[in-house]
Amino acid sequence: MLRFSKAKIFATLAVILVGLSLAVPSFFSPEQRKGFMASLPAWVPHWIVPTRAIVLGLDLQGGSQLLLEVDQGELVASQAKALRDDIRRILQQEQVRADGGIQLQPRGAQVRISDAAARAKVLPKLQELAQPISNPLVGQSGGRTVDVAEQPDGLIRLTLTDAGINDRTRRAVSQGIEVIRRRLDSTGTTEPSIQQQGAERILIQVPGEQNPERLEKLLGSTAKLEFRMLSDSASGDVDLLPSRDEKGAKVPVERRVMADGGDLTDAQPAFDQQSHEPMVSFKFNLKGAQRFGQATSENVGRRMAIVLDNEVISAPVIRTAITGGSGQITGNFSVQQANDLSVLLRAGALPAKFTVVERRVVGPGLGRDSIEAGKMATLVAAGLVVAFMFATYGTFGFIANIALMVHVGLILGLMSVLEATMTLPGIAGIVLTIGTAVDSNVLIYERMREESRAGRSLISALQAGFDRAFATIIDSNSTMAIAALILFFLGSGPVKGFAVVFILGILTTVITAVTLTRMMIALWYRYARPKALPF
Repeated sequence: MLRFSKAKIFATLAVILVGLSLAVPSFFSPEQRKGFMASLPAWVPHWIVPTRAIVLGLDLQGGSQLLLEVDQGELVASQAKALRDDIRRILQQEQVRADGGIQLQPRGAQVRISDAAARAKVLPKLQELAQPISNPLVGQSGGRTVDVAEQPDGLIRLTLTDAGINDRTRRAVSQGIEVIRRRLDSTGTTEPSIQQQGAERILIQVPGEQNPERLEKLLGSTAKLEFRMLSDSASGDVDLLPSRDEKGAKVPVERRVMADGGDLTDAQPAFDQQSHEPMVSFKFNLKGAQRFGQATSENVGRRMAIVLDNEVISAPVIRTAITGGSGQITGNFSVQQANDLSVLLRAGALPAKFTVVERRVVGPGLGRDSIEAGKMATLVAAGLVVAFMFATYGTFGFIANIALMVHVGLILGLMSVLEATMTLPGIAGIVLTIGTAVDSNVLIYERMREESRAGRSLISALQAGFDRAFATIIDSNSTMAIAALILFFLGSGPVKGFAVVFILGILTTVITAVTLTRMMIALWYRYARPKALPF
């Protein structure tokens, strides 16, 4: 209908004004936005003032990009060691002695138990280590993480399955994304882009970061912190690990972990009051404090190894029991190293080792050139579309151009609310929606022209133009939305950025081309009282 009540007109204009106001913060720098918020009177609620803005992507403001990949070899080796430790724990609990100890295999571990009764006692416990593989989408897949095979001579072999390794890799990537995000947030980095790429990789883009070496070091470390005891001999149940204090010489460290970084609640850089050297102070949770206190009580006078990523960074002598749940890590750190280590420990350890397979640095000058080129392309596209619509449809073309400007403003407003990242493909998406936005108006106007030529009255032709073109508009935009959704779910990086902008453009196109254009034509007809179409 071409009748619009005052309430409907007011609601439409209110929605448009709110949408356009949401885009305003994107045209100001973060410092200007903070200054504006600080200057607001105390009686103005801050929640009503838009503050979110579009984030410029790596290709627009420069920065660093890293592509990390799970080290599957290291992941399998760590899983095999975990299996060995589980077997040792079960044997100790059941008080069963293995013949020849527990042998570590490339993809698991094996143990020989000659006594049939003891083997029957242990085997059900070992079979419990073969957990079913679950998927958050389909539930349990039916596969197992470990194969447990018993040989006639008493040998029990536990082997990691391919499905179990793939499942562990998937979970490592998912957990790694969260850990990396916490690490970058702790450094104050603004709006990093962290997303999975493929089954084994994580793509990290940090706009504005021009020091990729520090970023690589911060993200490449697994930050696996362990508190163990130094061993008096290099034989037995020990690991030979490099020592930072002894210039790379390897020292024997007991495999038993007294406490680990997973029990930490806080870690902060500090300075030693005696030597004034940088260090890291840490605090345990209740469970970690109890374990750490018990371990230090039982080992007074011995040297404790503080192991970070399989390197002994410090080996202090335990002078007295540490029961307060806090401690200090020293190791000839620089101020930057102490700060980075505290960030790593607060964020938690990566679930697996990630290696950098690609690094790229984009300079801010290239980003500025990209912005200017994108602006020029957008202005040229908009100018040509506006000129074409006005030349072809006259007054109705002018109405379509107003709807087009509102359409672009609403896209920017929605992107600001979502704090979406604007990239070059995103700019291309805006340019494309400028062309497709007026497509709906063209369908409506041409339908009006056909109805008018068929002998309908003006009001009837206007009404039929909207009613009969509406189904075509919905069909065409729906097909484009389906394609954009496929790009969003199956694509990654720039492809996703393009898809997001295109989907938002489709939503705002339907709103502006149907609701806003209909309202403006209705007001035009009400006040101009024309006798024929203006084109």
